[in-house]
Parts: sequence; C-alpha cells; structure tokens
Amino acid sequence: MKDYLKNTRFIFVIFHLVLGLLLLNQGFAKIYAVLIVCFGFIHILKSKNSRQQAVLWSAYLAGSDVLFRMSKGMIFHELHKYVIAAYLILALIVEKDKKAISPIFIFYILLLLIGIAFSEIPYPESIRKAIAFNLSGPISLGLISLYFYKRSISIKKILEILFFLGLPSIAMMSLLYFKTPDIRDIVFGGVANFAASGGFGPNQVSTVLGVGAFALAVHILFKRNYTTFLIFDVILLIYIFYRNLLTFSRGGFLTAVFALVFFATFFIYSKRNRLKSALKYIGIVCFFGLALWLYTSDVTGGMIDNRYSNRNASGIKKEDVTSGRTDIFDSELEGLFQNPIFGMGVGSGKYKRIEETGIVIASHNEMSRLLGEHGTIGILILLILFVVPIFNAMGQPPYAIAFLGAFFIFWFLTINHSAMRVSFPGFIYGLSLIRITLKDENTLHR
Repeated sequence: MKDYLKNTRFIFVIFHLVLGLLLLNQGFAKIYAVLIVCFGFIHILKSKNSRQQAVLWSAYLAGSDVLFRMSKGMIFHELHKYVIAAYLILALIVEKDKKAISPIFIFYILLLLIGIAFSEIPYPESIRKAIAFNLSGPISLGLISLYFYKRSISIKKILEILFFLGLPSIAMMSLLYFKTPDIRDIVFGGVANFAASGGFGPNQVSTVLGVGAFALAVHILFKRNYTTFLIFDVILLIYIFYRNLLTFSRGGFLTAVFALVFFATFFIYSKRNRLKSALKYIGIVCFFGLALWLYTSDVTGGMIDNRYSNRNASGIKKEDVTSGRTDIFDSELEGLFQNPIFGMGVGSGKYKRIEETGIVIASHNEMSRLLGEHGTIGILILLILFVVPIFNAMGQPPYAIAFLGAFFIFWFLTINHSAMRVSFPGFIYGLSLIRITLKDENTLHR
C-alpha cells in the first residue's frame, strides 16, 4: 500500500473523490477555484512551458468549468474560457522553442468580431453581457487553436492531458453522490432530470461525465492505469456511465458514446490482431453495457427506456425528438434568410425570438447561431472550423486519427446540443489540430 500511495495519479484520484465532498462548502469552492487559476499562471511562468504545463492546466480547467459552477465556486461564469486562452497565449510567449502562429485562426477571430457591429440588443439589456455570452466561447476557441495548430504532442502526453481533463469529472461524480437525494426517491420522467444532476443543467453535467468516461476508457484500451488499479478504473468507468444515464440528458451521454466508438474503431484498426481485439471488446462492452442499462432501468422505474425511445412518462411517443431545439434552429435559419450577408448580429437571436414568440431561450446550437447571427460570414467561419481539422488529420496514422477524430466528434456534437456554454468544446477542438507522435517530445528534442 505504501508503494501505491507514492503513485501521484492514485493520490490525485483519491483527492478528487474527497474534493466532491469538500465542494459542498461554497466558501471552500471559491477559494479552491481561485487558487487553481493562480497556481496555473505561476507554474507556467516558472516552467516556461518546458513540458507543455499550460496544456495540463488548461485541460483541468476545461474539465472543471461545470464542477465549479455547480458548487458556486466561479467568480463569474465565463472565467475558465478566458483563463484557458490566457494560459496558452502566455505559454506561446514564454516558451523557449518559439512556434510560428498560423494566420488562419487570427482571420477566424476577426470574422467573428464583424457580427458585433450588427448587434441589436434592446434597452435595458446589457450589450456587453450579450456579446460575452455568445462570443467568449468561439473567440476562446480561436486563441486556443493558435497554440495547438500543428503542434507535435506525443501519445504519452495526450494520456496525461486526458488524465487531468477527467479528474474534475471524478470530483463531480463524488459531489453528485453526496448532493443528490436517494435515487429511489427521485421522480424520473421523460425529460432531463435536474435532481439527479445535482440541481444544475443536466446537459452540461452529462457532458463532463461523458468526458471522464472517455478519459477512463481510453486509458483502459491503452492498458495504462488511470488510478494505478485496473479494477478501480473499471468500477469508476461503470459508475460514471451510470451517473451520466441518471441525468437523463441524451446529448452528453451519446456524445461520449459516439466519440468512444470512433476512437475504439481506429484504435483496434491500428493493431495487428484486429478481429480478435474487436470481438473481445465488443463482448465486454455488450455484457457490461446491458447489465448497466437493466440496472438503471430498474432504479428509474423503466423511465430511462422511455427517455431514450423518445416517450413521455406515460409511454406515449413524442413528436419532437430534439426537445424543442428544432424550433430554435428554424428561427436562426430564418434570421440567415432575412439577413443573408451579416446576419442578425451577435446576441440578437434571443431577442428576435422573444419579439416573435414571447419565449425566452438562448441558442442551444452553435452552428445555427453562427448562421443566424453572422450570416454568410458564419458559413465561412464554419468552413474554417471543419476544413482545418480534416486537412490536419489527413496523412496521420490510424492511432492518431483515433484521437483526432474523437476530439472533433466531441466538439461537433457538444456544440450541437449545448452550444459553447462552457470552455470544454473550445479546448477539445484545439486538440483536434495537433500532430500526434509516438515518442515523447522531450525524447525527440534530445
């Protein structure tokens, strides 16, 4: 046991299991959140980003965004988007091996800013808040991409990044355990469940839990222990999927599943004994997946079956599978048709909907928001976001495409069900722009 306690990863995981309990105290949550941000800046400055410390700190912040919002530890909601961008820009400045900056993402940021000139935010609403709410995520993505674009990162470092990205989801899992009522006492229906999500947005909670599941599963596939003990990794993975199902948010859960299936497909394809590996993993997933689903169905009174078959609590089929998102999507497309060149203007879509329908709801889909609020310029922005990662992945080996494709899927599906509310989509998109190497970058340097 003494040897295991020396293992840094094991200590980190145990700490985050305890952290979930400590974050029930709002005062502690605020102090911890501020200290993390400050230590990150100090570490990056002192180390001069010699071992990509900025990426590890950014990964931790991208994974902890929702956790700190849930525990009311955030000073303001968009903080992590700004800090991650600042970490990576600072790293570009202080690191010894200077990297050339690609103009493509500077052009992307400039295109985003044009939409501000056409914003129509009614008085007394704050135009600053409207712009920050809608553009902080996309601009953060652009700044993050300046750092990552064509940067060589080894698989060993990627696993390290995933480790830090997944740690906050372990704390969240622990927080949910202590914060939510007994599962048998929760009333489940045919919609996303706030009680099982710790009183916070089920979509965002589900997204973070999905990230944690992905990080754990990738470590298991690589036969690298996340926590030192394989059995502990497997138990954590099953429990985190279970808590994810209980949120009843399909977006976050299915995003993780699709990303993981893509990763596993290319990962297995890159191995010599593909058929044997595929049969082994399919068998394991089917066994544990079915057992988990049956257990979850039992504790939710069968409501999880209704939720994923698009039925309400009475078992009646719903007409709309998107929970109203298609109406928002249609209203933003209408904005594009009415203002084809420059769109409605940043932040204006929400107020147009209030004016026309009386319903107060922000966009849940970053693609349609870009089209509706930025017009034809939004189409150009989307082209950049799609084409650059695809060209970057071309020519890289299957094991690299496994990671790059999974990162891209995470970004694409997340912005399609919860826009860019949190910092995670911008960070994971940045990772889809890297060049993946087998050897550690420090070994290559020597």
